[in-house]
Amino acid sequence: MQVHQILSGKEIDTIWSVAPDDTVFEALEIMEQKNIGAVLVLEAGELVGIFSERDYARKGILRGRASRDTLIKDVMTSKVITVETEQKLQECMEIMSERHIRHLPVTKAGKLVGIISINDIVNAIIREQRVHIKSLESYISGSPY
Repeated sequence: MQVHQILSGKEIDTIWSVAPDDTVFEALEIMEQKNIGAVLVLEAGELVGIFSERDYARKGILRGRASRDTLIKDVMTSKVITVETEQKLQECMEIMSERHIRHLPVTKAGKLVGIISINDIVNAIIREQRVHIKSLESYISGSPY
């Protein structure tokens, strides 16, 4: 299975984002409203970072920064790891595991097209395994799928 298959199966194709000069509080509001764990940081339509709950905890709270006064650019992760739409989920899982990250922005020909989370990948693999199991059960029992 490839990344584009996850993106096409997501209910929402909106990319939730903030600007580098937005406050952490504004980003947290979006994350709470949309029930997401990270937002992309875009400047003039270009990906310049990602801000996650982990960034807030480690670079905000633990350093005594107030969310209403702290700018995203001061706490975001600027070295963003991205994947392409044609990459396999196995590769994405390896990247996430090795880098200890939970979100991967997705690009196609260098253009940002979405974001996937570890939860998206796990759910896709579970769905794929369920289909495979049903197929095997049908084959074993001799009944049509």
